[in-house]
Amino acid sequence: MNQKHVDLLVIGAGPAGLAAAIAAREDGIESLLVLEREHNPGGILRQCIHNGFGLHRFKEELTGPEYAQRDIDRARELAIDIQTDTTVLSVDGKTHAVTCVSRAHGVEVITAKAIILAMGCRERPRGALGTPGTRCAGIYSAGTAQKFVNLEGYMPGKRVVILGSGDIGLIMARRMTLQGAKVLACVELMPFSSGLNRNIVQCLNDFDIPLYLSHTVIDIKGRERLSGVTVARVDENRQPIPGSEIEFDCDTLLLSVGLIPENDLSEGAGVKLSPLTSGAEVDDVLQTNLPGIFACGNVLHVHDLVDHVSNESFRAGHAAAAYVRDQLAGGETVAVRDGDGVRGAVPQRIRRGAAQEVDLMFRPSGVFRGATCVVRCGEREIARKKAPIFTPGEMAVVKLSPEVVASLDAPVTVTIERS
Repeated sequence: MNQKHVDLLVIGAGPAGLAAAIAAREDGIESLLVLEREHNPGGILRQCIHNGFGLHRFKEELTGPEYAQRDIDRARELAIDIQTDTTVLSVDGKTHAVTCVSRAHGVEVITAKAIILAMGCRERPRGALGTPGTRCAGIYSAGTAQKFVNLEGYMPGKRVVILGSGDIGLIMARRMTLQGAKVLACVELMPFSSGLNRNIVQCLNDFDIPLYLSHTVIDIKGRERLSGVTVARVDENRQPIPGSEIEFDCDTLLLSVGLIPENDLSEGAGVKLSPLTSGAEVDDVLQTNLPGIFACGNVLHVHDLVDHVSNESFRAGHAAAAYVRDQLAGGETVAVRDGDGVRGAVPQRIRRGAAQEVDLMFRPSGVFRGATCVVRCGEREIARKKAPIFTPGEMAVVKLSPEVVASLDAPVTVTIERS
């Protein structure tokens, strides 16, 4: 068994892992290794060939591969060691020993002073939905279908229904249409879409693909191959309403029903996870409850924009570099709590007296028009942000100034208030 030590180990070479590694290297960390289970770095962006990436970070519109390549090129310029085709088996949260395996190196145990978790997320499968029907061919997650079409050149089917209105599902509605398939409908259980508004407009409305809100698939038909699905309207308790059924003859059902942070390694290490985000609970520098272990990107909480992933991961890389140099300030923290209309605020803790800007990020629990996000420290209002609309499909961000952060002396509560 091979053994080695590095100052900083990054798990994952997607946009989060690359950004974190770049930031740490630019901060002077020389002993740095990135582990990636795929053959190439870049993560999910490699199969996202549509444009719309990079508008915030680069001030220009890029495709997913173009965005990823910029970080890959920068990592190469900085001579960052990225070990691909390597699967991490376990992380020891106390000793920082990471066990991994690869064809090139066999079984390795790598110890590190600091570890950054950047494993990304996975799609929620059919088994988590409890949808009745046969286990026939023709049912795919939207991301799997995207990989088939964009990377491998295979078409999953010709007549398509999409369950869920997450961004990948919306984008695949357009992609399948452009490839010659007929997308019959996009079906969403909630009374609002979980995707970005721009994707609803560009991927559904522009191609006359109907969006059925407050509907779900209640039956799947077919033996060897999918032959059709039954869709019904649901009531306020999300139960099908008898008599509202719609039959669709289709050979393909794509599932876009949510993403789950890939936290098996985190849980095994003893990282405390949030029941709301399914990611780690972190402080304002993205450090978990385990000293020296940081989390960023979609393994922390599911983002809608890769620009936000990169910015968050730069912060994690800088913080990990400071930890390696024994320059990261600790001390007491104040808790961040979800108020009315807010679900899964990150970070969950802010270091008391830390004089640096903090981005509070969260998903609204519903659609709020003309509302205001109000942040309070105890009874004292410390920040507010008004927006034409708050929606679960778009991450909300409220900035706390360094002066405000330095003055925190009580738990922080984030609330959305109607005007």
